[in-house]
Amino acid sequence: MSRIVMAMSGGVDSSVAAALLARARHEVIGVFMRHGEKEPACEGSGFAVQGSAGAATLPIVETRLDHKQGCCTAADAGDARRVAAKLEIPFYALDLSEDFSRIIDYFVDEYTAARTPNPCVVCNNWLKFGKLFEYADGVGAEFVATGHYARVEWAGRADEESAVRGQAPDGAVPALLRGLDEQKDQSYVLFGVSRNYMPRMMFPLGGYRKPEIRELARELGLRVAEKRDSQEICFVSSGDHAEFVRRRRARREGEDKDTSGEIALTDGTVVGHHEGIEAFTIGQRKGLRVAMGEPYYVMRIDADARRVVIGPREELARHELTANRANWLIEPPATPFRAEVQIRYNSAAAPALVTPLDDCRFRVDFDEPRFGVAPGQAAVCYDGPRVLGGGWIE
Repeated sequence: MSRIVMAMSGGVDSSVAAALLARARHEVIGVFMRHGEKEPACEGSGFAVQGSAGAATLPIVETRLDHKQGCCTAADAGDARRVAAKLEIPFYALDLSEDFSRIIDYFVDEYTAARTPNPCVVCNNWLKFGKLFEYADGVGAEFVATGHYARVEWAGRADEESAVRGQAPDGAVPALLRGLDEQKDQSYVLFGVSRNYMPRMMFPLGGYRKPEIRELARELGLRVAEKRDSQEICFVSSGDHAEFVRRRRARREGEDKDTSGEIALTDGTVVGHHEGIEAFTIGQRKGLRVAMGEPYYVMRIDADARRVVIGPREELARHELTANRANWLIEPPATPFRAEVQIRYNSAAAPALVTPLDDCRFRVDFDEPRFGVAPGQAAVCYDGPRVLGGGWIE
């Protein structure tokens, strides 16, 4: 069987994923990625794992179980460690806080530029299927696995155990597919991973539904079986994105910049004022603090003028978009093609014509108008359940 680095967050999904791999008799190495900001209460150390590529020292951090992190909590690290102990697999906490700081800066910079960031996509690209592969190479691991609800299948052929076997037909081409559970599918946030890594990616939960995963956790006697799913961005524990952006920006730059300004209608009429553009995103309805007699939505955000433009829902409709920094999980297309395009993690994909503009950009023309097209979010192209690729909305 294979040596696999398994990303363990301390939640039920990654815990059961690790259990499924261990049950398939793989050599599983559990890792917890500490990617919050450094805390003086945490002391670093090192551990060498001998593999086919030789010994590699992984920076690990011993985390006090009573200490809260800015991102994943110490309690999560403790849960992951206990699951690993129960499964009798090695467990290490990797200190990726310096790398993750780049993701937090990206998050702050995007909101400051009146764009809507998607840090989960960036984390997958840079860390889970970026840095973690570097660690996997260092310990001689063939695969990196996560608890995402997605699937990797080979040339359209798969069976019930393909997600945990780590084997593929000779000459087969890997394809990234939606998870079987439509309510939990996470393929959208995986569109940006390197195509070169796909043969080494494993998603043990892709063929399961969430209730089945919780039941498996109970059968295995895992204490995380009833643990609630994380609902917020991991490093914004308060859930207040705007306040987080202001605090991080002020700490980074020495003083916070004034991003307050006017709230106006699409015809230019000023109807109110706001405390900062970082509190708004395209399509937002709640929190406008402007009484218009009917629901109004954020249409546009002008970073230079610090102006938030609002209007009724019908004015939010968009028939097309352009996206840049394209990443294709198929041979990069050179001619227009039909696809279903998803513009938000929690929105449905919609039929459209996708036209490549160059190697890095493409245009999407929707059959029917879409609401809430937000610069900074991802536009991901699907052919049925298969992820073709995507880019970042301009």
